[in-house]
Amino acid sequence: MASIQFDQATRHYPGAARPSVDRLDLDISDGEFLVLVGPSGCGKSTSLRMLAGLEEVNGGAIRIGDRDVTHLAPKERDIAMVFQNYALYPHMTVADNMGFALKIAGMPKDQIRKRVEDAAQILDLAPYLDRKPKALSGGQRQRVAMGRAIVREPQVFLMDEPLSNLDAKLRVQTRTQIAALQRRLGVTTVYVTHDQVEAMTMGDRVAVLKDGLLQQVDTPRNLYDRPGNVFVAGFIGSPAMNLVEVPITADGAEIAGHAVPITRSALAALHEQGAKTATLGFRPEGISLVDAGEGFPVEILVVEELGSDAFAYGRLVVDAPNGAAVTSDKTITLRVDARKPPAKGAVVHVQIRPEEEHVFSAENGERVGADER
Repeated sequence: MASIQFDQATRHYPGAARPSVDRLDLDISDGEFLVLVGPSGCGKSTSLRMLAGLEEVNGGAIRIGDRDVTHLAPKERDIAMVFQNYALYPHMTVADNMGFALKIAGMPKDQIRKRVEDAAQILDLAPYLDRKPKALSGGQRQRVAMGRAIVREPQVFLMDEPLSNLDAKLRVQTRTQIAALQRRLGVTTVYVTHDQVEAMTMGDRVAVLKDGLLQQVDTPRNLYDRPGNVFVAGFIGSPAMNLVEVPITADGAEIAGHAVPITRSALAALHEQGAKTATLGFRPEGISLVDAGEGFPVEILVVEELGSDAFAYGRLVVDAPNGAAVTSDKTITLRVDARKPPAKGAVVHVQIRPEEEHVFSAENGERVGADER
């Protein structure tokens, strides 16, 4: 097992306007399950490929354990990679696929068989060892790809969107199996996904990337409760956090003409910066529906009833200069009573619950004020 360190690691493709990975600093502990997440093109797969030795590192260094592997060939790094497309040999049996790398390395047949059978027991693949990949389901093929990595007993597992080809139900089932398997084996694992729900449910820590830059790395709970900037706040969470540009007053903030208290430290920091506006964030579940006059009004456009949950999507109702009430173009998401959701077209009044607000600078998007939760 081994720790991993990205030290100002940079990948700049020739002709590109900016680096795909820009001075990435990231320490991954021995035995940790770390997830790299972000939108398409953010640099997460490039970071993984740099670690695997499949992409050149143009600046900085990468270390596995106490070895600098920045310029080592992939085969010298003691890593095993699981790809999105399984990459199984169709003419080989499951057992032969799982043991192929060991065969190439010259390991005796009886040792190969022992490792393959042990991995098959862990992955519930023992009944399928003599089958060809075409006779397996997508989930079973992915487990074979996992088995091929396990039998090598590497220092590090690298997984590049391994569940992308599975249907939604199977993805949920398989991600649970992968997380449980990693905890059982204790192998340091770096996992890439664009799905933030997958990231939040699997990782010990999650690293959020955007445009090649590391935005924040933390536990799933801390990312959700204390996002470091507007991008992380809007990316982490499903449904996403509501983010509204608001004017700052002497006592707090205003939404649609209604006062919203914010923490003393955030208010002091904004006044110190001379800020007239800020970005106010609140989660769909961080609100209460109140009587008229006690909160800001939202006109409901759509209600999604999901059984145990219900989400209402609406728009802020603001006062026009002529005194008429109009809706803004800002969509607001509210978690509402699943048994008694508001009707489409209704106007509800919303209050952000104490300590559920998040304040960000309108200028640079960074979180404002110390946490007082």
